[in-house]
Amino acid sequence: MLKTLFNLIPLVFVGAAIATEEGEPKPGVILFVGDGMGVSTVTAARILDGQNKGLAGEENLLAFEHFPHLALVKTYNVDAQVSDSAGTMTALVTGRRARAGMLSVGPEAARGDCASSREHELVTLLEEAEQRGFRTGVVSTARITHATPAAAYAHSPDRNWELPGNVPQGDRSRCADIARQLVEFPHGDGVDVVLGGGRAMFLGIEQPDPEETTITGRRRDGRNLAEEWVAAADGRRFVFDRDGFDGLPGTGQVLGLFDPSHMEFEADRENDAGGEPSLAEMTAYAIENLDSGQGFFLVVEGGRIDHAHHAGNAYRALVDAIALSEAVAVAVQTTDPEETLIVVTADHSHTLTISGYSARGNPILGYAAGEDGQPLTDTAGVAYTTLGYANGPGARRPETELDPTDPNYRQRSTHPMLAETHAGEDVPAYATGPGADGVGGVMDQHELYAVMRAALFGEP
Repeated sequence: MLKTLFNLIPLVFVGAAIATEEGEPKPGVILFVGDGMGVSTVTAARILDGQNKGLAGEENLLAFEHFPHLALVKTYNVDAQVSDSAGTMTALVTGRRARAGMLSVGPEAARGDCASSREHELVTLLEEAEQRGFRTGVVSTARITHATPAAAYAHSPDRNWELPGNVPQGDRSRCADIARQLVEFPHGDGVDVVLGGGRAMFLGIEQPDPEETTITGRRRDGRNLAEEWVAAADGRRFVFDRDGFDGLPGTGQVLGLFDPSHMEFEADRENDAGGEPSLAEMTAYAIENLDSGQGFFLVVEGGRIDHAHHAGNAYRALVDAIALSEAVAVAVQTTDPEETLIVVTADHSHTLTISGYSARGNPILGYAAGEDGQPLTDTAGVAYTTLGYANGPGARRPETELDPTDPNYRQRSTHPMLAETHAGEDVPAYATGPGADGVGGVMDQHELYAVMRAALFGEP
């Protein structure tokens, strides 16, 4: 694999040109999911990105905000007004609304019920793409077995069944854990490119982690699924750090797991001992590998936007949203706009708010302030930040308050909770490429599936 992102770009265009000469290339679809990236997150990330560039910020646009087609998307689950990632991602990749906490299983089944879930499994777009001979990929900064990426390839009545020990003992012979489902994926030749976190889910409890050697895997069945996956077919490669990633060839099937659990937040990525590739770099590699002319479907998740919001930490959430924008920019630069549909959306929102009558250009992460730069205050005379949360850990203030622009600052929240929650308002969807005009107005989340499927296979 080439060493820099910029060197990757020409190679992708060369590959596309070869495919055109040999025959009419099949289309590609890339689904970007900013986990928890609601409208307020997009707005705040847009401003922060602009301010990082030396602008006032408000006039800035993220990469996907240049797309010509836009919709507002309803995110409710079958059984939930405010959704979770399992049910929402299921809607995106199967075209069916699902129950909260369940992965690519129809709402007829009950959460945690193995038997009924096997009777109501829903075919995902990634599975169908593999069945039709297309190439497929899943990229995430979260554990690759976490709810959003897992819904693309796995079927489970409970999103927490990432490991065999999490599956009730009586169900283990019928309902495989999520990591095992990825390795034993029964469609086509298997998922071609998998890049993300979650290495511990693939290693046995006696097997030391290849990077964090003081810890071991988490599988109580003792299996090393990474080794099993490599051994199952010729030409497969498993990598776990920056050196391995940089050494990858541009073809072949790849499993890259860069952290025992979730990958680092983008703001902390440079501190990782083994060196983690960025979301943009993983996206560039996945496109280089998959876009060979035979058609492809790629899911890319900015998974840690959600985790930072749950922690009440807007800084890391916004930096990860900007990282997703950078990954989208790479996708635009390295694909043929006549052949590849790119959809950017969120699975759900968060309770982040933007308020306070700040003057234009005021630091989005700072205290709300007027044109004179003086902080605005509430009725008790206390300065407040522009960004806040409706609930979360920020309701309990530390004895020593950090400056609100500090990366570790937790924005104030109204109701104290150990973790901030999701929010239920509509989320945006942006689209460009063939079939993008199907994204518009107010849509049900599962309707995005139909747009992607039509672009991929040329049929409803």
